[in-house]
Amino acid sequence: MDDSALDQIKEIKIDPPAQNQKPAGRFNRRKLLKIAGLILGVFLLILVVLGGVIGVPAYRTYKDAVVFYQSAKDTYQSAKAQDIAQTESKLGNTQEKLAVVRKDYAALAWTKAIPFAGAYSADAEHFINAGTYGLEAAQVIVESVKPYADILGLKGQGTFAGGTTEDRITKAVETLDKVTPQIDTVAAKMALVQKEIDAVDPNRYPVSFRGREIRGQITNLKDTLDISGQFLTQARPLVKKLPDLLGASTERKYLILFQNDAELRPTGGFITAYAVFRVEKGKIHIDSSDDIYKLDDTITKHVTPPEPISKYLNVYSWRLRDANFSPDYPSSMKTFMDLYNSSTDKKKIDGIITMDTHVLLKILQVLGPISVYNTNFTTANVPQCACPMVIYELEKYADEPKSYARGSRKDIIGVLLSAMMQKALQAPKQLGEPLFQTAISELQTKHILVYLLDQEAEQGVLAVNFGGAIKDYPGDFLHINDANLGGAKSNMYIKQTATVDTKVTANGTETNLTIEYRHTHPADNCSLERKEGLCLSGIYRDYLRVYLPAGASVSEVRGFENTPTTYKDLGKTAVSGFFTVVPLGLARIQIKYTTPVKFNGWYSLLIQKQPGTNQNHYKLTVNGQKQEFDLTSDREIRVKL
Repeated sequence: MDDSALDQIKEIKIDPPAQNQKPAGRFNRRKLLKIAGLILGVFLLILVVLGGVIGVPAYRTYKDAVVFYQSAKDTYQSAKAQDIAQTESKLGNTQEKLAVVRKDYAALAWTKAIPFAGAYSADAEHFINAGTYGLEAAQVIVESVKPYADILGLKGQGTFAGGTTEDRITKAVETLDKVTPQIDTVAAKMALVQKEIDAVDPNRYPVSFRGREIRGQITNLKDTLDISGQFLTQARPLVKKLPDLLGASTERKYLILFQNDAELRPTGGFITAYAVFRVEKGKIHIDSSDDIYKLDDTITKHVTPPEPISKYLNVYSWRLRDANFSPDYPSSMKTFMDLYNSSTDKKKIDGIITMDTHVLLKILQVLGPISVYNTNFTTANVPQCACPMVIYELEKYADEPKSYARGSRKDIIGVLLSAMMQKALQAPKQLGEPLFQTAISELQTKHILVYLLDQEAEQGVLAVNFGGAIKDYPGDFLHINDANLGGAKSNMYIKQTATVDTKVTANGTETNLTIEYRHTHPADNCSLERKEGLCLSGIYRDYLRVYLPAGASVSEVRGFENTPTTYKDLGKTAVSGFFTVVPLGLARIQIKYTTPVKFNGWYSLLIQKQPGTNQNHYKLTVNGQKQEFDLTSDREIRVKL
């Protein structure tokens, strides 16, 4: 190295570190902390801003939504109470409450663009839209039925007040064709409701929050709307055809069949009498009424009956009085029509309406006593049979031995039906309303069944569950169907209890079913040689069919007096057999079976009531959860697993 280079090195001066200078590492850490603090402050500021921009309006929206929900519940309760005036008032109030919620949400609509949280914001909009369309549909319904409030027995003043029941029906039929198109508007609104709710994914939500079920409620709402949509689609033809079915443009003719539920048969009772009536512009005219045996004498066609009828009734040609042997009412009525069409006295009819003694009792309770054949029929109980007087007199007139010929022994029922119908049609307004409500109740509880030959209208009847069909159902299923093949009216005294114990497994269900039949009355003199008295309480001879879900596997059956049979029928697995119960005796049928029906979260069971039965008792246990009830109509059971 030369001397000049060394001189340069010597001249380099290295200053000592300043007294307060800190190492570079410590300096960088403090700087980073300051930056982090700044970022945190900005973030907190953003949260505060968002709290004002999102949190405040979100809370306000929530509070107003709760108010809207309560108003909607109040409106529903008014509708359930059939108060049309109050429903209309509360419906308007509920629409106002929803408008407030929609205005609140407008301040939050932009949050739909936020990842993740935006999905919940979009769901809120879907719910608000669904509520709007639903309320609009309800408004159309209220405005459509309001003029008919007095006829339908609703609380509120319609526009057809005054006159007899027949007068108001006639006036209503004249205007129905202007109202029925509104069903299309309602269906369109409900389709929009369903579209909005279908856009909501229940799986985004927790199963529950603070003890309240969330996901299940949304799923149930979607399922309910699906069912409602199907209902509207299927029922629409009936509503639109209603004016025509009531003879608005062309006279219509219907056959009424009376079923005696004291002698229970699959669709409600032994067919005893019939009547033919015409409807023209809402006016009803009785053409004829008579004993079913007389109509049977006009049948020219021979059809071999089902084996139980020939075996237990010793009848070898199928007759109209036994035609209702299928538990599926439409199937039974097709059999009836097939035989009826061979009658030399047949009439061209548009449908069949059946009713049982329960209907007689309910109508008499509204109309009061009715006199026929010098007998004043009432609903008062009489000690001779521990039953209503009208039932005792009908059975007495039909079955009590007499030492003299009495023309038609059973036409009294047809004559009474005719007299009741005439009195009902001439009833003043104060009776017309409860009569209509009674008719609806009897339809809902299957004491009245309807079968229409018009296939579109018939589908509507089935949709509103007035047609007595055995239903398809995706969950568990049970239908118990009895056929009294003994002649005596023992069903007046039979108390039936069904105990259903079901265990839900990963593979389906395991069920023990026990059906008890308790005969509660001493025996009557049922000798064919008796000179007087009625044979009401005799040996109960029952052909039982139990319908289970398709694919059910039956492992054990006990209690029948013959060898039970398991087979497929009406899209179900059926178990059938025969047994008897003596007066004051008890019979017990036991069936063990499994089904392949699987459930996730909720167990569902549809129990279909047999027409003509009244308050059969059920004891149900599902995975240890118990409930008891009397079956008065078809009932769907849902149990959280």
